[in-house]
Amino acid sequence: MLFNSLVVSLHFLVLYVACDSGPLEDVVIDRYDIPKICPREVQMGDFVRYHYNGTFKDGQKFDASYDRGVAVAGFVGVGRLITGLDRGILGMCVNEKRKLIVPPHLGYGSIGVPGMIPADATLYFDILLQDIWNKNDEVQITTIHKASPCNRSVQDSDFVRYHYNGTLLDGTYFDSSYSRSTTYDTYVGSGWLIKGMDMGLLGMCAGEKRRITIPPFLAYGEKGYGTIIPAQASLVFHVLLIDFHNPKDGITVQNQVVPQVCKRKAVTGDYVRYHYNGTLMDGALFDSSYSRNTTYNTYIGMGYVISGMDAGLQGVCVGEWRRIIIPPHLGYGESGSGNSIPGSAVLVFDVHIVDFHNPKDSVDIEVMHKPDSCNTTSKKGDFIKYHYNCSMLDGTLLFSSHEYEIPQQVTLGSSKVIEGLDTGLSGMCVGERRTVLVPPHLAHGESGARGVPPSAVLKFDLELLHIEEGIPDGYLFIWLQDTPENLFEIMDLDKNGEVPEEEFSDFLKAQVSEGKGRFLPGVDREKSIADMFVNQDRNKDGKITADELKLKTEEETELVHEEL
Repeated sequence: MLFNSLVVSLHFLVLYVACDSGPLEDVVIDRYDIPKICPREVQMGDFVRYHYNGTFKDGQKFDASYDRGVAVAGFVGVGRLITGLDRGILGMCVNEKRKLIVPPHLGYGSIGVPGMIPADATLYFDILLQDIWNKNDEVQITTIHKASPCNRSVQDSDFVRYHYNGTLLDGTYFDSSYSRSTTYDTYVGSGWLIKGMDMGLLGMCAGEKRRITIPPFLAYGEKGYGTIIPAQASLVFHVLLIDFHNPKDGITVQNQVVPQVCKRKAVTGDYVRYHYNGTLMDGALFDSSYSRNTTYNTYIGMGYVISGMDAGLQGVCVGEWRRIIIPPHLGYGESGSGNSIPGSAVLVFDVHIVDFHNPKDSVDIEVMHKPDSCNTTSKKGDFIKYHYNCSMLDGTLLFSSHEYEIPQQVTLGSSKVIEGLDTGLSGMCVGERRTVLVPPHLAHGESGARGVPPSAVLKFDLELLHIEEGIPDGYLFIWLQDTPENLFEIMDLDKNGEVPEEEFSDFLKAQVSEGKGRFLPGVDREKSIADMFVNQDRNKDGKITADELKLKTEEETELVHEEL
C-alpha cells in the first residue's frame, strides 16, 4: 500500500523533486486532504470515479470534470489513463483530495493533445476520489446493531419492510425511506430489488441495523439510475429491518406461561376476556387494552377478530400469558389499519387471559369440604346465612362478607342474589364449603355491575353457616298446625270484640313460642307484625274486628295480597 503514516507526515510522496533541480522523474503527490477513516485504498486493477481540475504550471486550466458535471470513471493501472494519473491515484481513499504534478513523459509527452495540451507540458491535477470498486468485490455487510433475541432471519421469498438511507460511497445522499415516512416493502430474492440488496438483506433479524455496501455490477451498473445515481456507482445503504414474514407463514405462539392448573382450554364459540399490548415487530406500540383500563372481550373462532387472533386464542387457559405473532395476511393485510398499523405489517400481541366462558355454560360447583353429618341441605325458600369471597378468575377480589360484622343472609329463590349464586348455594349443608364459578349470563351479564366488569365470570368461595326453613312466597307468617276455627275469638284476648295492634302482636308471638307458627325468616319480626296488622285493619281505625280478619287463602279469592 502507498498509504502509510510516513507518507502522511511528509505530506509529499518521497518521489518529490524540487522544481529548480531539473526535470521531474516521477509524479509529485500532495495528499492535502485525507479522510480520518479510510477502509480501502486504490490498487492496480480497481475501478475509480473521480473529479479533477487540470491546469498548467501557470494556472491556466486545460480541462475539468466539474465543468461537465460528471466524474471521470475508469480502471487504474491497465493503460487506460496516462501513466502519471495511474500512479498518482494509487493508494487514494474515497473523499481524499490530492494534487498531482505529472511530468511530460508520464503525461502526453512530446506529442501533447492538439488544441489542448502543448508538447512536453507538465500537468497539474487537483483530484477528488469519489468511488472505488473491483470486479472481484462482493457485497460488504457491517452489522451496526443486532436485535436480541433473534428467533428467525430473512430468507429468500420473505416479504420485508425496512427503512433505509441511501448514499454513494463518498457520502452523497440519493434517497431515503425516512423522507417519505414509510418503509420500503418488497420480496427478497424475487428480482424486485437490485441483486446486491437482495444479498445484503439475507440473514437479517427484525430490529437489526446494517450498513450494506454494493458494487455497481450488483447495483445499477453502467447505466446508473436517472440523475441521482451515476453510472458505475457503488451504493451504501444503512438499513433498519422493521419486520418480515413469508406468505406461507401461520401464526407463531411464543413465551407461553400456563397456570399449573388448567381445567379447561378455550375453543371456538367461547367468549374470551383478555388484556393485550399490541406492537409491531420492531417494538413500536400501536394499541393496548391496559391504556383503556378494560379488557378486550370477544367470541373466538367466529370472525369477530382478525383471523390470526382467532387462531392464536385457541387453546388458552384462564390466567395464561402468551405472545401471538401474526403475519399480515392473517392480520390487516396490505392496507393496514388507520395510522397506527402500516400495510403488510407483522403484528405482535402479548396477551393475558382474564377469563372465558361459553354461552351454554352452567354453574360449576366444586365441594371443598363437606361435614360428615349432613341431614339437611338448603333448598328454595330456605333462609340461609353464609360467608363468601367473590373474585374474578384472575384472582382479583371484588367483594367479601368477611368485611362486615354479620354474614350474608338471603332467602333462596327470592331473586335477591344473582341466579348463578342462588344455584351455587342450593343443596349445601351447614358447615359445607364450596367454590362456585358463575358464567356472566347467570351473573351480571354483558353490562356488568358496580365493581363487576361486563361479561365477567365470577368465582365464589362459599361457606354455609345457617339454614332456616322458609315459608311460601307472599307469606309473612304460617301456621305449623291446622288453623284454629275460632281464630278471632282466640286472638281477642280481652273479649271486647276488637283486636288492637298490641294484642295482635302478643297473640302471634305466643303462637311462635308455643311452636304453632313461625314468621318469615330473615325479616324483622316487628315489621312483619306491623305490615300484617295494617293489612288486616281494613278501615284503618287502629283495630281489627271479626269481619275484617281474613286468612290468606280467603284473601286470594278476593285478589287481596299477603296476610296470615
